[in-house]
Amino acid sequence: MTCPICEKRKAARFCPAKGETICAVCCGTGREVTIDCTPDCPHLIAAHRYEDEHPRSLPRDTPLLDVNLPSDAIHTQQQLMAALAFTIAKFCATQRDATDPDVLAGMRALAETYKTLRSGIYYEKPPSARLPRELYAALTTFIAEAKQQQAEHSNSSALKDADIFYLLVFLYRMGLLRTNGRPRSRRYIEFLRSQFPEAQELKREESRIIVP
Repeated sequence: MTCPICEKRKAARFCPAKGETICAVCCGTGREVTIDCTPDCPHLIAAHRYEDEHPRSLPRDTPLLDVNLPSDAIHTQQQLMAALAFTIAKFCATQRDATDPDVLAGMRALAETYKTLRSGIYYEKPPSARLPRELYAALTTFIAEAKQQQAEHSNSSALKDADIFYLLVFLYRMGLLRTNGRPRSRRYIEFLRSQFPEAQELKREESRIIVP
């Protein structure tokens, strides 16, 4: 059987995303690039395992890499950080087309907005692409609600914009390290989902594809 993608090489690997058998070369080059891989694909899982053994490093020109993250801001706001991570995972559960680049773009834009707040000048520039822009809006709504809830409890300390900024930068950097740079990667999204195994909102439908 010839690979239906290249029409040259022998088809040897079943692709759950395509629902047909393709060659190893097309699997490797198209994975998370031209092929929208399913998370339970054994070849994708094996590739991710290899990537885990060869971690990425962030280039020096990475956005927001120059921000010095205070350790106390991360440790004292762990509950808020978990809530932000859950908000992202929940958004991606409802938007199945969302990829790591979408998440990173939305988080970076919101972090840049909070960066201007720290300087006393409010400047908001949501992403132009639909999914990053909608994630930006979802996170903005969550933060506004969190601030409102704290304001209603007089014994709670006010939620500082600086702390929100640091948490967004932390989660953004984590995403850069968790993803693999491929345009259709969902490695970071899957990592966030795995942090809340009992959450019904994040449950995935069972795969209906039978691998031969």
